[in-house]
Amino acid sequence: MIITLIGMPGAGKSSVGRMLAGHLDYSFIDTDDLIREYSGAALQELIDKKGDLALIDVEEECILSLELQDNCIISTGGSVVYSEKAMHFLMENSCIVFLDVHFGIIKIRLFNLDTRGVVGLKDKGLYQLYRERSRLYAEFADIRIKVRGKDKIKDVVEKIVMQLPDKL
Repeated sequence: MIITLIGMPGAGKSSVGRMLAGHLDYSFIDTDDLIREYSGAALQELIDKKGDLALIDVEEECILSLELQDNCIISTGGSVVYSEKAMHFLMENSCIVFLDVHFGIIKIRLFNLDTRGVVGLKDKGLYQLYRERSRLYAEFADIRIKVRGKDKIKDVVEKIVMQLPDKL
């Protein structure tokens, strides 16, 4: 089984993905790392130099070029839902898990917003992006995991595993 994690920046996709991969003895792919390797730039640097669409396009290319193997966890960038092609590829090839984190927690976790590489902040505020993306994440998700502020990474991993038994 291939599991793809989606959600806002700061939702914990990379941290949860790494721990989930370890727990299930799966491989782990972080698309943010692929974007950095492919573009030779940090996410924010790519946005600053070439714009939001460049980051979306590079992530799409990275996802579409993945040679997926079973037993893999994919942690996506928060803006992956802006690429229909990438999302359809992921929907066809994986179980999509939405890490649904309350806005207040996201706001606290994104203390480094200026350097994080978040698509859309030049035109919209963080809350606007949160509302817009949350709808998209919910539309694409096979499983929605509510993450509370007190949840530790291992708690979120356990919630995901509890939702997957029929699929594992």
